[in-house]
Amino acid sequence: MRRYNDYGSWLRKRFTFRVQKLMLDAGFTCPNRDGSKGLGGCVFCDNQAFSPSFCDRRKSIRQQLSDGKAFFGRKYPDMKYLAYFQAFSNTYADVETLRRRYEEALSVEDVVGLVVGTRPDCVSAAVLDYLEQLSRQVFVVVEYGVESANDDTLRTIHRGHDYACSREAIVSTASRGIHTGAHVILGLPGEDMQESLRQAEVIGALPLHVLKIHHLQVLRGTRLARMYEEEPFPVYSVDGYIALLSEYISRLPFNLLLERFVNVSPPNMVLAPRWGMKSGEFVSRLEEYMASHDLWQGKKAVALRQ
Repeated sequence: MRRYNDYGSWLRKRFTFRVQKLMLDAGFTCPNRDGSKGLGGCVFCDNQAFSPSFCDRRKSIRQQLSDGKAFFGRKYPDMKYLAYFQAFSNTYADVETLRRRYEEALSVEDVVGLVVGTRPDCVSAAVLDYLEQLSRQVFVVVEYGVESANDDTLRTIHRGHDYACSREAIVSTASRGIHTGAHVILGLPGEDMQESLRQAEVIGALPLHVLKIHHLQVLRGTRLARMYEEEPFPVYSVDGYIALLSEYISRLPFNLLLERFVNVSPPNMVLAPRWGMKSGEFVSRLEEYMASHDLWQGKKAVALRQ
């Protein structure tokens, strides 16, 4: 039995068939790119680092999904799919635009739900009302990029919103009965182990269903890379990150589903840290560490869920 509440295991119980997320670039932008709040995005941002070849905004949503199905269907012909609106901010439009794009995805055969990645400053009451309605008909997850619960850090990475904005969006979404997810990054400039563990209790108090935790990667060509080259800041070794992550997980409530723990970007894009490790190998080492140190999710959790 795993020492954390694994999202993949939950998903296999939630559906009676195998499901796979298919990443989409639906042509949205971001207020931190279009000039509304800034230009160039957050300092760490490079969507190409985690976008597969079939995720291409020059193709229609239907074509991207068809190409993704062809990629995965060779191995698992009975697979079903979740359309993952992943690139940029996928609620950053009016409701009718969102309706057209989401429903195009849901019209594709074998697509059984949506995962919508976005920013907490890109949702309105009208958008959440629509997503609530949609979630009563089909499986929907809204996933927010929170990144940090420290406002100084959010300013450093040019995020364009504060933590209160993240908290408000998550509470508003979860209160509508929508599956609500968040993404955080450990090891951001200025955040040491003590600060990360403080934030574990803050994040754990949110009414989240699922959480993604990633280590910081410095990707070539980003503003973060220029910051790192000009004035290097600490980045975690594999062992150091596993130690931090194990303690972080132990401070999260056990009913919170955990989806991912690492970024896996093309090696030629990674400036630091260069681990050369696949996700499966990392998870094995994490589980070994947690077992050897008698740690499990929830062991040290003290925060009350909102």
